[in-house]
Amino acid sequence: MLIPVRCFTCGNLIADKYNIYVNRVRMGEKPASVLDDMGIKRYCCRRMFLSTVETINQLLPYYEVLMRKKEEMESS
Repeated sequence: MLIPVRCFTCGNLIADKYNIYVNRVRMGEKPASVLDDMGIKRYCCRRMFLSTVETINQLLPYYEVLMRKKEEMESS
Protein backbone atom coordinates (compact mmCIF):
# COMPACT_ATOMS: atom_id res chain seq x y z
CA MET A 1 0.00 0.00 0.00
CA LEU A 2 1.22 3.43 -0.80
CA ILE A 3 0.42 5.82 1.99
CA PRO A 4 2.21 9.15 2.27
CA VAL A 5 5.04 9.19 4.79
CA ARG A 6 3.82 12.45 6.29
CA CYS A 7 0.48 14.22 6.55
CA PHE A 8 0.05 16.64 3.66
CA THR A 9 -1.16 19.45 5.93
CA CYS A 10 0.80 19.34 9.17
CA GLY A 11 3.77 17.15 8.28
CA ASN A 12 3.15 14.65 11.08
CA LEU A 13 4.73 11.20 10.51
CA ILE A 14 1.90 8.75 9.73
CA ALA A 15 3.20 5.96 7.49
CA ASP A 16 4.57 3.90 10.37
CA LYS A 17 1.11 3.70 11.95
CA TYR A 18 -0.86 2.64 8.86
CA ASN A 19 -0.32 -1.14 9.10
CA ILE A 20 -1.41 -1.13 12.74
CA TYR A 21 -4.52 0.84 11.79
CA VAL A 22 -5.44 -1.50 8.92
CA ASN A 23 -4.95 -4.65 10.99
CA ARG A 24 -7.08 -3.39 13.86
CA VAL A 25 -9.88 -2.20 11.56
CA ARG A 26 -9.89 -5.59 9.77
CA MET A 27 -10.28 -7.27 13.16
CA GLY A 28 -13.53 -5.36 13.63
CA GLU A 29 -12.65 -2.27 15.64
CA LYS A 30 -14.16 1.08 14.71
CA PRO A 31 -11.75 3.34 12.78
CA ALA A 32 -12.43 6.30 15.08
CA SER A 33 -11.54 4.38 18.23
CA VAL A 34 -8.39 2.95 16.62
CA LEU A 35 -7.19 6.42 15.64
CA ASP A 36 -7.94 7.71 19.15
CA ASP A 37 -6.00 4.86 20.74
CA MET A 38 -3.03 5.50 18.45
CA GLY A 39 -2.99 9.17 19.45
CA ILE A 40 -3.97 10.59 16.08
CA LYS A 41 -6.11 13.57 17.08
CA ARG A 42 -5.75 16.08 14.24
CA TYR A 43 -8.40 16.07 11.56
CA CYS A 44 -5.83 16.39 8.79
CA CYS A 45 -3.97 13.26 9.93
CA ARG A 46 -7.19 11.32 10.43
CA ARG A 47 -8.19 12.25 6.91
CA MET A 48 -5.01 10.65 5.58
CA PHE A 49 -5.96 7.30 7.14
CA LEU A 50 -9.66 7.38 6.34
CA SER A 51 -9.36 8.50 2.73
CA THR A 52 -6.58 6.17 1.59
CA VAL A 53 -7.79 3.71 -1.04
CA GLU A 54 -5.94 0.54 -1.97
CA THR A 55 -5.70 1.17 -5.71
CA ILE A 56 -3.55 -1.86 -6.51
CA ASN A 57 -6.60 -4.14 -6.32
CA GLN A 58 -8.38 -1.92 -8.84
CA LEU A 59 -5.43 -1.84 -11.25
CA LEU A 60 -4.52 -5.55 -11.29
CA PRO A 61 -7.32 -6.66 -13.66
CA TYR A 62 -6.17 -4.15 -16.29
CA TYR A 63 -2.58 -5.29 -15.97
CA GLU A 64 -3.60 -8.93 -16.39
CA VAL A 65 -5.58 -8.14 -19.54
CA LEU A 66 -2.61 -6.24 -20.98
CA MET A 67 -0.27 -9.15 -20.26
CA ARG A 68 -2.64 -11.63 -21.94
CA LYS A 69 -2.92 -9.42 -25.04
CA LYS A 70 0.86 -9.04 -25.15
CA GLU A 71 1.28 -12.83 -25.01
CA GLU A 72 -1.30 -13.26 -27.79
CA MET A 73 0.52 -10.74 -29.97
CA GLU A 74 3.88 -12.43 -29.40
CA SER A 75 2.55 -15.94 -30.09
CA SER A 76 0.92 -15.04 -33.42
